[in-house]
Amino acid sequence: MKHKMLGFIGAGNMASSLVGGLVADGYPARNIWVSDVDEAKLDALSLKFGVNVSGDNRRVARLAEILVLAVKPQILREVAEGVADIVAETRPLILSVAAGVGESVIDRWLGGGQSLVRCMPNTPALVKSSATALHANEKTTSAQRSEAESILRAVGVTVWVEREEALDAVTAISGSGPAYFFLLMEAMENAATGLGLDPETARLLVQQTALGAARIAIESEEGPAQLRQRVTSPKGTTERAIGVLEERGLHEIVRDAVAAAHARAIELARELGA
Repeated sequence: MKHKMLGFIGAGNMASSLVGGLVADGYPARNIWVSDVDEAKLDALSLKFGVNVSGDNRRVARLAEILVLAVKPQILREVAEGVADIVAETRPLILSVAAGVGESVIDRWLGGGQSLVRCMPNTPALVKSSATALHANEKTTSAQRSEAESILRAVGVTVWVEREEALDAVTAISGSGPAYFFLLMEAMENAATGLGLDPETARLLVQQTALGAARIAIESEEGPAQLRQRVTSPKGTTERAIGVLEERGLHEIVRDAVAAAHARAIELARELGA
């Protein structure tokens, strides 16, 4: 990809992760601009990655060929409307990483007719292990789709969804998903200390077990059901534990929890798009 001038409005964790991933992948720091009201965040980014920073969103919007809206959903309207006249003139590719705000709403706030890609990364972007879903509006060209994908691949894997509504399901799975795994890890740590292990040992064992299981799942051609069966010996300890989880309705609990997250994602989209 040609290294276009890339602008970020917002210097929070997600923007910092993307900037760090891009620079590590060879994107020229001189071609990246970041704006934010927090001077400390800007100074930290400039010092760590050598990128250009500014307290002026409009300056960054005018310079950008690709403009990433990396602010909280609650202030996205104010930010978008604040640069609408500029992007109406310059027509950059717009990337939004704000959860819950639909493409048509963002486009309206920007004045209409923009090439726009909604991106749903998750918090493992902080360690370059994000799972990001993307959806492009009809104004976005195939070349622009490739540019958007290249940017988000800097912090993990990417997938495209055919319908924008599918991003609500993505929010319920990969967006909220890290917290589900953290909750399981927390429960396992508590169980381990209850069996007499010290907290440090319990945490290390749980963390490494989670990492190892994830790596096996990623590298194996088998699905999780088959992998589970491989480590579940008949009449063994794992079978006894799995039996308790299934008896208590683990699958149903997870299904209902994800459905609740999905429903809330839809509610938030309606509230934020009002």
